[in-house]
Amino acid sequence: MTELEALAARAASEAAGTSDAAPGIQKVDAEAVNAKATRELYAARKKIYPKLAFGTFRNIKWLLMAVALGVYYLLPWLRWPRSEALPDQAVLLDFAHQRLFLGPIEIWPQEFYIITGILVVSALSLFLVTALAGRVWCGYACPQTVWTDLMVAVERFWQGDRNARMKLDKAPWGVKKILLKGVTHLSWILIGLMTGGALVFYFRDAPTLAHELVTGTAPFIAYLFLGLFAGTTYVLGGIAREQVCTYMCPWPRIQGAMFDGDSLLVTYHTLRGEPRGPHKKGESWEGRGDCIDCKLCVAVCPAGIDIRDGPQLECIQCALCIDACNEVMRKLGRPKNLVGYDTFHKLEALARGEKASLRLIRPRTIMYSSLIVIVSALTLWAVFSRSTLEVNVLRDRNPLYVQLSDGEIRNGYTVKILNKRPEAHRFRVSTRGLDGAKLSIVGFESMPETIEVPSDGLRQLKIYITAPGSASVQGEAQPFDILVTNAGDGAVSVNATNFRRPQR
Repeated sequence: MTELEALAARAASEAAGTSDAAPGIQKVDAEAVNAKATRELYAARKKIYPKLAFGTFRNIKWLLMAVALGVYYLLPWLRWPRSEALPDQAVLLDFAHQRLFLGPIEIWPQEFYIITGILVVSALSLFLVTALAGRVWCGYACPQTVWTDLMVAVERFWQGDRNARMKLDKAPWGVKKILLKGVTHLSWILIGLMTGGALVFYFRDAPTLAHELVTGTAPFIAYLFLGLFAGTTYVLGGIAREQVCTYMCPWPRIQGAMFDGDSLLVTYHTLRGEPRGPHKKGESWEGRGDCIDCKLCVAVCPAGIDIRDGPQLECIQCALCIDACNEVMRKLGRPKNLVGYDTFHKLEALARGEKASLRLIRPRTIMYSSLIVIVSALTLWAVFSRSTLEVNVLRDRNPLYVQLSDGEIRNGYTVKILNKRPEAHRFRVSTRGLDGAKLSIVGFESMPETIEVPSDGLRQLKIYITAPGSASVQGEAQPFDILVTNAGDGAVSVNATNFRRPQR
């Protein structure tokens, strides 16, 4: 029986005035039963009004938010010199030409394994950080957290801090409330447009696209995605906020598997804080805890939870509750860190009257670190060993061969030469292992000495190879190589294929 069915059965029993042991004595309205069961499963959202915190961790969050937003908004405008045929944008996801530019690195579709390596290292780094210090990524660097912090700061600027915002929401609608709410939402929409605009700049040369967006000449797809990204930022950062972290994001449910007894987590020191209660100036602290139950830790929490209730799914480890509690302890003259970063092992040791040290090096951190080093090394090796020349040879399948009037046999091939360098290069095409072979290229009256391939470009050649129809050659397929040699530095690409003849 599912939870919904159980609730429905209980609701039916209550409506009939019976217990579970005697169901069905009285008929009940099925729709009413289902409605009641559904209501019990649904919890309406309680709006959270985070109070502005002051302290070390709040300052760190301000700094990281400024750095993250600065990098995000300014990175598309960073220039990197390239050839005239390519945009000089340092970071560009050029899907139109199927290339990714990361500074000096140019990644082609066939080299996407490099991106895979970067993503794997990023994931392992997140695992390592989580094992060491819990959800600090969520609390400080996650885009949802960064933009939510920004939206809350804007809301606080227009409407005031926690109490003022709560009072405004309870007030009847009037000119002042409409004005304050209007400018707040307008500011959120502008932030969303800036965010969406910055994101589309990563997919096309930023100055060019910015001019097109302003003048109305940009492609429709650019306006479409700008609107989608802007709307998403507005809804997730301004409206949904903590609901995204609690209900939409899978990470809170995954990260629990990466914690252990030595992971640093934001923790309330129950032994020191309990029993809690109000405290008046001059009263003794004997026989009571340091927590005065001011609930300031709850007021500053962006998720609206009470850290004193222990570890919770909604906690993003932002540590604002530490700042709030430390400020109260300072005013009371009590030791700091009633709420602080601690490990379960340390808390258990304190409960036994023992001391516990912080263990950063342990099996899971060693495993994550080792994997990061291995994958990073493989990715770097792939980057520095990547070829600047790629040649692909496709042999014609229809017809397999053509026998000329003089008895010679001709085979057709398509040769694709990819020059990954930022300057044009010339290449020689030749054969090896096929005696008496003559090579010709469609479009040239005579075999050219070299073929030019543009910078960061692909040139496709249709070539014919003619060989004597000698009876001494046994078998219908003779293996040989097509060589493509860089006329400048002598680099050679060897491509094995075969030459087809009539079977003898």
